[in-house]
Formats: sequence, C-alpha cells, structure tokens
Amino acid sequence: MQFRYKRITKPIINIAPMIDVLFLLLIFFMVTSTFVEQPNIKLDLPSTKHSNTSKIEELQLVITRFGQIYLQNEVVALTELENVLRGLIPQMDEKTLVLKADKDVPYGTVIKVMDAAKGAGMHKIVAPTLLEKD
Repeated sequence: MQFRYKRITKPIINIAPMIDVLFLLLIFFMVTSTFVEQPNIKLDLPSTKHSNTSKIEELQLVITRFGQIYLQNEVVALTELENVLRGLIPQMDEKTLVLKADKDVPYGTVIKVMDAAKGAGMHKIVAPTLLEKD
C-alpha cells in the first residue's frame, strides 16, 4: 500500500485588500475633517460647555482685548461701524455677522457693536465660542 503525500503549502496573507481599506479610511478622514480658518488676529475666545456648530457666513467682525475692531481684517472705529456695515449689506446674500470677541472685552463694547450691527440692518449675529472639554 502506497501512501500519497500531501504537499504542504505555506499560508499566504494577501495584504492588498487591507491596504485598499486603509487608503479608503484615510481618504474618508481627510474629506470629513474640517479646516477652521482663523484670521491673523490673536484672540482668546470664551468657552462653553454646550455648543452647537453653525456655518460661518460672509462678514466677520473681530474685537481684540485692547478694544480694536476689525471688519474683514480691516480696522474700523466703533463710531463708523454702523455706516460701514450699512454700505456692505446690499452686497450680501444673507445678512449675518460673525462676531468674535476676546473674552476680556468689556460686555458694554460687545453690546455697542451688536447694536450698531442691528442698526445697520443685520438680521442675525453669530458669536462662536470654543467648546470646553471636561
């Protein structure tokens, strides 16, 4: 009686599908990640525990801790702000102002800026914050 010997083959791990999956995951994370565009003005935004994200609109107004007001990265005086905004409103699709104020800015200054924006005809004022992590 003659026994037949089976050929022993080495197991092969095919890594091509694994590489494909890794590249797909990499592309997915690159596409879904968000890129936040910040102006060159140094701000220390206040933080909140509960925040909902909103889409950044056209006009951005920044108030630094020293009280300087920047509208689209150009310095604007508080007394001229309402007139400047009134001149920009006809060019806007949505009448929304993104107001970024340093957390050390006096509350009265922020209210004066918001009042000037409402007086100019802004419908919505968005004030972004940083989400506080526990």
